[in-house]
Amino acid sequence: ICGEHGGDPASIAFCHSIGLNYVSCSPFRVPIARLAAAQAAAGKEKSVA
Repeated sequence: ICGEHGGDPASIAFCHSIGLNYVSCSPFRVPIARLAAAQAAAGKEKSVA
């Protein structure tokens, strides 16, 4: 997954749920993507937006 879709918190949660462990996004979305990935790994369903 790459581009803006790769930085979307819902997409990151979905990727985590199906076992993907890598996404690519614009530098602007990296902080949001990292937070969403941490929440997905911790099992939290809360959206970041």
